[in-house]
Amino acid sequence: MLDILAITSPIYFVVLAGYLATRARLFERMDMRVFGKFVFNLALPALIFNALAQRHISDVLHPGYLLAYLGGSLLSMSAGYLGGRLLGGWSHTRSTFLGMGMSCSNSSFIGFPILLLMVAPVAGVALALNVLVENLVMLPLLLAMAESGQGKSGPWHQVLRQSVRQLLRNPLVIAVTAGLAVSLAQLRLPEPVTRTVQLFSQASGGLSLFVIGGTLVGLPLSSGWPRVLPVVLGKLLGHPLAVLLIIALLPLLAVTPMTPQLRAAALLMAAMPMLSIYPILGQAYGEADRSATALLVCMVLSFFTLSGWMWLVR
Repeated sequence: MLDILAITSPIYFVVLAGYLATRARLFERMDMRVFGKFVFNLALPALIFNALAQRHISDVLHPGYLLAYLGGSLLSMSAGYLGGRLLGGWSHTRSTFLGMGMSCSNSSFIGFPILLLMVAPVAGVALALNVLVENLVMLPLLLAMAESGQGKSGPWHQVLRQSVRQLLRNPLVIAVTAGLAVSLAQLRLPEPVTRTVQLFSQASGGLSLFVIGGTLVGLPLSSGWPRVLPVVLGKLLGHPLAVLLIIALLPLLAVTPMTPQLRAAALLMAAMPMLSIYPILGQAYGEADRSATALLVCMVLSFFTLSGWMWLVR
């Protein structure tokens, strides 16, 4: 267990450094948005493009991983939504955000740095596949569900089309598309281009964790943490268990088995806290405070749950 703590501790030390530096006013909380934009618009796209472009297409597209992660995410989202509606008696919108919190991982800012330490050879590919699942399926579906509960943006399929159009301008999606195109064409990029992309990609790991710590400053906790325990436990425990269930069912679907490293990557990605923009998305639907509290509690508890999942993977 000590070797697992040796892996997880630096991750959370960097998050803590970002929190303390922002709390001490070495950086303003608004500065984290600038750093986050750099990571999201340049560093992570460069990393994803680099991971895909340097591999053969057969080493990039893993149907088993896509089915396991997408199936587990849809299962977790459905459980969250139906649980909120049927058991909690919550509104359509609040139940939708319960499902979102339980099924959408922070793959880029937390998941990738941890995969680099645990399963480095497949970390970039796993991140790219998660980008496909989360940005092309999960988020458009959930945002369309949230909008349909507002009764002001037209039919759900119209909202879904609007979300897809926005995603076509998403830097991560563009990076996945470009990387797959280069891989499919088996192009060899010039050395100066490759080195430039690598320089940007190397900035993603530490800076993304620092940004997470800085954005936690000012999030409400107070006495509201018990009400967010369902979404927190559903994310940290339910989501990875759902992915494990789908992995166990893959042989019945005659899908090529995943390598142990990819299985570990799928499980760990599902065990990450919810995406960092969760409170931002909730703000437009009156769920900002609850979503922010859930994110903060999830980050704290994930140190223990992630250590446990990583120990099981080992």
